[in-house]
Order: sequence, then C-alpha cells, then structure tokens
Amino acid sequence: MRLPSHREGWPFIAIFVAANVLAFAISVWLGWVFVPLTIWCIAFFRDPERVTPTGEGLIISPADGVLLPLVHAAPPAELGMGSEPRLRLSIFMNVFNVHVNRVPISGTVEALSYRKGRFFNASFDKASEHNERMSIRIRPDNGAGELAVVQIAGLIARRIKCDLIVGEQVRRGERFGIIRFGSRLDVYLPPGAQVLAVAKQGVKAGETVLAKLS
Repeated sequence: MRLPSHREGWPFIAIFVAANVLAFAISVWLGWVFVPLTIWCIAFFRDPERVTPTGEGLIISPADGVLLPLVHAAPPAELGMGSEPRLRLSIFMNVFNVHVNRVPISGTVEALSYRKGRFFNASFDKASEHNERMSIRIRPDNGAGELAVVQIAGLIARRIKCDLIVGEQVRRGERFGIIRFGSRLDVYLPPGAQVLAVAKQGVKAGETVLAKLS
C-alpha cells in the first residue's frame, strides 16, 4: 500500500513528530501548541490519488493552486525553444496546497535544465524570469508541438525535486516531482493550443484541464 505522503516529506514529518513528542514531555500545554505545526507538515507533503481525464490532446494542470493571469512570454532560453513568445499558464501554490507535481501531457522528455536564481514571491511575474527553476521540454505523442513545464522556487521554497530524465516516455497525470515550501509552475503552450481554464481558477494537479492541443 502506498503511503499518503510524498517520500521527500518523510524526514520532515519524522522531525516534526519527534519534536512534538518532546514538547509534550516538557509540558502538555507546549505540546498542544506544536500540534498545529505537526499537522501542517503532514498535510504539506500529502500525496493524494487523482483521476486524470482522458481525451486526445488534453493538457492538464501540473500543480495544485490558483491560475494566475495568462501572459505571452518566451520559454526559458536554456530549453532551446526559440525566443518567440508563447501563451504561458502560471499556477501559484501556497503553503497549504498539495505540492506534488504531475506531468501535463503524454510524450517524451526532450530536455531538462536546472538554473540557480533568486527567491522572489512566486505570485510575481518576475519570478518566472529570475527565480531558481527546473525547466522541462516535452514533445507530445501526437506531434502537435513541444511544450515547456517549469518548476519555480518561491519566497519560502528552497528545494526543487524533479525525477525525470531526458528521453523518458511520460504519461499525462503521473507524478514527476515536488517543490517545498510554496512555489509556482509555468506551462508554455505550443502555438495554436486552445486554453480551457481561466485566470483566478482553482486547479488540481492531474485533474484540471488547462488547454487542448490543436
């Protein structure tokens, strides 16, 4: 049986639980003060199952959170996708969202690139350009044009985890990584993709349809 928490969180959960037990040993009152923090830590690393929608060319959300205003921007230069602006869908994750990331579309991982950077608030547009990030280029199975997925560290986030490798075949909705604690994911759509989500909409990784390939 799969544990309901992501493996990246196990050491943190163990530390918080041990600290909470120690707090109770010192003082019952102190122990109860720490209980909400322990519950939050367990909740942060939760990894629920998701039912991914089926359908040709659907692009689903890679993260839980809120869809920020849609903009046109060039994909990260390190991915080699050119400087032509594309429609970018950005999802902001706060510290209470599920932070496990999922693949938006079935295809092949063509490129991966990690870049160090700063830690601006992930809700700011400048976070896409200046913050620490992991950029992923995926070629969809139907050949409708490549898209980019970018994991971006936020103001509090200090670790980006990506389990993908170049050349790997991926399926829509499967887990590929996690960011802690509070962050952002950008999706750069192929030309001609039809956007089905709207700004300020709440989205769920692996379930919410963001767009559809032409």
